Amino acid sequence: MSADTQVDTIKNYIAEPDNFINGFPHTVFDELRKESPISWSEWSGGTGFWSLTNYEDIGFVGSNPKIFSSATENGGHRIFEEQLAGVASTGINNDTVVGAPFISRDAPLQADQRVPVMRSVSSTRLADMKDRIRQRVIKLLDTAMASEKVELVEQVSATIPIKTLAELMDIPESMEDKLYEWTNALIGEDDPEFRRSPEYMANIAKEISEYFLGLRAQRSGSDRADVVTMLSTDRNGKEVPAEDFVANIFLVLVGGNETTRNSITGGILGFTQFPEQWDLLKKSPELLPNAVNEIVRWVSPVMHMRRTLLEDYTLNGTAMKKGDKVLLWYPSANRDESIWENPHAFDISRPITKHRGFGAGAHICVGSRLAELQISIFLEELLNRSDSFALDGPVSRIRSNFICGIKSLPLAVQWKTSRG
Repeated sequence: MSADTQVDTIKNYIAEPDNFINGFPHTVFDELRKESPISWSEWSGGTGFWSLTNYEDIGFVGSNPKIFSSATENGGHRIFEEQLAGVASTGINNDTVVGAPFISRDAPLQADQRVPVMRSVSSTRLADMKDRIRQRVIKLLDTAMASEKVELVEQVSATIPIKTLAELMDIPESMEDKLYEWTNALIGEDDPEFRRSPEYMANIAKEISEYFLGLRAQRSGSDRADVVTMLSTDRNGKEVPAEDFVANIFLVLVGGNETTRNSITGGILGFTQFPEQWDLLKKSPELLPNAVNEIVRWVSPVMHMRRTLLEDYTLNGTAMKKGDKVLLWYPSANRDESIWENPHAFDISRPITKHRGFGAGAHICVGSRLAELQISIFLEELLNRSDSFALDGPVSRIRSNFICGIKSLPLAVQWKTSRG
């Protein structure tokens, strides 16, 4: 097969998981943005869809829920039909009833259930958590310094958000391994290492449901500020149905882990590919906020979200029909040449911009500030300890069209002999 034929095949079946096994196929999406920024694609898993590839179109669709729905009854927020496949494609079974998370709701239900989570990651709460996050990062990095060989995901980047998530949920450290297993299973529907069988996934869903419904019952009526308690009632104080509570727990487990974990890992990969940027950050640490912003833009840890048209609509000359499925490709938006000069370069000196790495509109990532805080603390503490680092083996990625995830990032690190 020629290179041109292979590219055309990918365009026609853009969402097949194997297209992403070596990372997001930016070359293909560069062509789509230039030639056909709104294009139709087939999908082996179900009905085809419209692909949106540029910054402005994705922002418009994400910000107009009265035309472009996220509601589970219309298909939900993922490429598959959520009302048929279940949340995170976990399947529909009678043992564990899972409803719809607030990311798969339209107004007003979406805001009713989202607002309590926003309160649990308020600026006051983040300020209170900051020192504890730093102490955990320090401990992880100091342990990693025992060797110049570091497996970043296993030793550092996966653990940081898991420990933060455990604090947010107010659950014991002994549950952190379970949290890690659960989150991997939830995001790994196309990766046989993470989702071993339908039976395994059914058991995972049952474990999550039983554990968190038990916590909800224990904490019912309390004035606690943990996420589990906050998800139990909506912003009006009305009890959230048990099945929707469980669905929102699924959402928090994924959102509270994957964005931070893969931004940290992907950001370090960016520094290995553009090592002059680490030198620049060492010389100009005041660029740290820019570096955090650039990491999320360049990595784009969530690759797509889905909307469904509630009416016929023509977007920039493309006529779409009521019921059509639309995929918003965030990594493509974040490499849009009309927004960023030399967009494929990893450049921490760029001005801070409103990228699409956390989505757009009412469904923008509720924990984005917490993710940025963890990335920032990690970079600060790594700056204090490492002069340089480089890849020390192959990068292993999650097989997924949804999460731009890295399972293994082996590094050779030159640690500082003294700090400060």
